Order: sequence, then C-alpha cells, then structure tokens
Amino acid sequence: MWDFLTFNTFIAKYVLIFFYYLFAFLLPVMIYVFRNHFILYIEKYIDKKYIWIIMIFFLFCIEIFLRMFFEMLIGYFDMHDYLQQIVEKLN
Repeated sequence: MWDFLTFNTFIAKYVLIFFYYLFAFLLPVMIYVFRNHFILYIEKYIDKKYIWIIMIFFLFCIEIFLRMFFEMLIGYFDMHDYLQQIVEKLN
C-alpha cells in the first residue's frame, strides 16, 4: 500500500486497459448513434449503398489505431516495471 501512496507503483496499466475496453465498446455505439448525421453529410458525394461499407471500414481502422496506441502506452509502463526489477536485482 505504501508503494501505491508514494507513486512507486504505477496503476496506469490497469487504467489504460479499462479505458481501451471502454472506447472499444463505445465507439461502435457512437457511430451507430451519429450515423444519420454522417449519412446526411456524405450522401451528397457518395452513393448510399457504399456508405455502410465506408462506416465499417472507418470503425475497423479506428479500432486498430486504438489498440496500437494503448499497446504502446502499456508497453511503456511495462518497460518501466521491468527496468525497476532489474535495478532491484542489481542492488
């Protein structure tokens, strides 16, 4: 508990995992909720049958980007923990 209070233990890894799953589940919901705004804006330029393909492709790209971004952040905090373990073994 003392390590947590003195910021010697990072909780960021667990918080990042929580936020990743929150965004991963909320993003499709938000796209579904705001689909009418998107369709009204883009149907002037693109045929209506391609709009759903574009929306699914957009969702897939954003999900992949979120996954890579959160993996990078979690990897950074894991690296800190591994370096701290190495220092403790050397001392």
